[in-house]
Amino acid sequence: MTTGFKSKAGLSRLGSSGSLFLFLLAASLPVWWGPLSATLRLSFAREEYTHILLVLPFTAGLLYIENRRWREGLRDGIWPGVALLSAALLLLILTHVRAFSLPADAQLAWSMLALVLWWLGSIVLCFEGGLVRVSWLSLGLLFFVIPLPETVLGRLIEFLQYRSADSAQLMFQAIGTPVTQDGVLLSLPGLNLEVARECSSIRSSMVLAVTTIVLAQVLLRSWWRRALLLLAVIPLSFIKNGLRIFVLAEISRRIDPNIFDSGWHHQGGSIFLGVALAAMIGLVWWLRRSEARGFEAKA
Repeated sequence: MTTGFKSKAGLSRLGSSGSLFLFLLAASLPVWWGPLSATLRLSFAREEYTHILLVLPFTAGLLYIENRRWREGLRDGIWPGVALLSAALLLLILTHVRAFSLPADAQLAWSMLALVLWWLGSIVLCFEGGLVRVSWLSLGLLFFVIPLPETVLGRLIEFLQYRSADSAQLMFQAIGTPVTQDGVLLSLPGLNLEVARECSSIRSSMVLAVTTIVLAQVLLRSWWRRALLLLAVIPLSFIKNGLRIFVLAEISRRIDPNIFDSGWHHQGGSIFLGVALAAMIGLVWWLRRSEARGFEAKA
């Protein structure tokens, strides 16, 4: 009988928490409608922000998959939740007060950060005990909905450009192709290449990062294995692009000099993203095996 009463109490509490969460979520829409619609337009207009379209569906899917685990530890997190909600409102007010001195892209980023804090505060207030403990990585995915300002995005793209050029140079050297590098410029016999901003693979790198977070949350349990998987995104992002440069250059030199004017150059990034995802899945498989062996040893 006691278990039954606890179960009914838990379901009642879950229902009230869910109602409060839906209310707070609905309240955020009119307040942040401007930044939300601007971010959505940006994600359709520029490839650097395409990954934003994946964030909310992936987060919702992860939370749905994990709902049985987090609702078992349901308890209110009133003060942490109130603190996050207050911080969200304060940040939104400060952003609007300083709007005249902020570039438009920075104002959008700060406004969306305030929205993410509001969402997190709503979740912590309603489900802190179970949801945050079980799904912290899924909730961290929400920060990818914030569009990076141009200054930050530019530095990230520059990093990918230079590291992609470095990777491609190592691949050319590995097969004995003479190559010299000057920053993002690669010189080969009969061919000079520049790893331009458009060739940085920023879109596929962001998609790879978002997808890796999903894989880490769903398939791994230990925090250090998740961390290792997420850290692997950094080298894999520029290695896959270095491989793309290497393959296209070798095809241009040996088979088709016009390859850089074809669709393989402009739309072929998805192939190398697939290669990177396959490598990531292989790493997940290895980590899961080591995790399973660890659980067996403890048993």
